[in-house]
Amino acid sequence: MIQGENVYLRIVTRSDLALMESWEHDRRFLSEYDAFGLVPAETIERRFAEHGFLTSQYGRLLVVTQRDEVAGFVSYHQQRYGPNEGSTAYNIGIGLHADYRSKGYGSEAQKLLATYLFDTYPVMRVEASTDKENVPEQKALEKAGFTREGIIRGAQWRGGQWHDLVLYSKLRGE
Repeated sequence: MIQGENVYLRIVTRSDLALMESWEHDRRFLSEYDAFGLVPAETIERRFAEHGFLTSQYGRLLVVTQRDEVAGFVSYHQQRYGPNEGSTAYNIGIGLHADYRSKGYGSEAQKLLATYLFDTYPVMRVEASTDKENVPEQKALEKAGFTREGIIRGAQWRGGQWHDLVLYSKLRGE
């Protein structure tokens, strides 16, 4: 468990899989920024069976409030900027149920995840990107200590069209 002031991050357990599956079809969980198409029902179960959503290449942790309510998840995956191990960074993401947005949980969860990645792996950079129109997430990343780097034009195919993303990063020691 990774403890914060208002939320903590914990590993996914088998008993969480039904809830995670329900998020794939819940309009209060999914936002306009999550329209990536249908996800086969067995995907969550299969990923859990393969690695429990926790490896050095990819991970997903649950965001839990101090009242033990599962608010959503944070995730990470490796991003390579060169052929050697030293050119590895982590890209993080978040998904929160609508009932838990705009309460500071997202920025705290992303800050906790970045700290965990720096404490666990020898990386210099943790980054995140969000839709250019997703101003609440941009503010959450800035509150979590990430620096806005620029626009990645036409980077994401979602909802039948290309979208620009805003790239943020946090370097070790910042």
